[in-house]
Amino acid sequence: MHNFLSSDYWNERYKKDETGWDIGYVSTPLKTYIDQLTQKDIRMLIPGGGNSYEAAYLLENGFTNITVIDIAPIVAERLKAQFKSYEDSITIICGDFFELTGNFDLIIEQTFFCAIDPVLRKAYAEKMKQLLKPGGKLVGLLFNRSFENGPPFGGDEKEYRDLFSPYFTISKMEPAYNSIPQRAGSELFLILTPL
Repeated sequence: MHNFLSSDYWNERYKKDETGWDIGYVSTPLKTYIDQLTQKDIRMLIPGGGNSYEAAYLLENGFTNITVIDIAPIVAERLKAQFKSYEDSITIICGDFFELTGNFDLIIEQTFFCAIDPVLRKAYAEKMKQLLKPGGKLVGLLFNRSFENGPPFGGDEKEYRDLFSPYFTISKMEPAYNSIPQRAGSELFLILTPL
């Protein structure tokens, strides 16, 4: 297993504040998507949750059934403290996404896919399908560009369509029209439903 998949690797990145992917707030495309959700009790998962601005935004907006999983213990401890007053509405798990069990209505993808080794992408697609209820959705952002050395690991639309189409109906996979300025033109917004 590559070192960047270990909890130690990610723990050190957070300890040293080496979190260049962290924009400090919920990204605009996800905020726009969340803002049109009306059912506040849907079962939601945020894998590789990091500092979980999405979770904070969801909680502030009345969502009551959120699970966040991250492999870095320092992250899980920070989130548990941060969201203590919301503990009835959020579950924080320190663990490996690939070992998670459960059924979710909505999974939010925000810089988790690009953080895992590309050799695990097929396993990611399979696991996402397994975790979603029939009719559930995987919604989020993927980088539509390449990077020199990862993480982050990039890709392109054709690669993603080939990866996901055996497992999902691709309802939407298109350039995000409302990316944050530093990611403009380099993100795809996707909505996938399990086959």
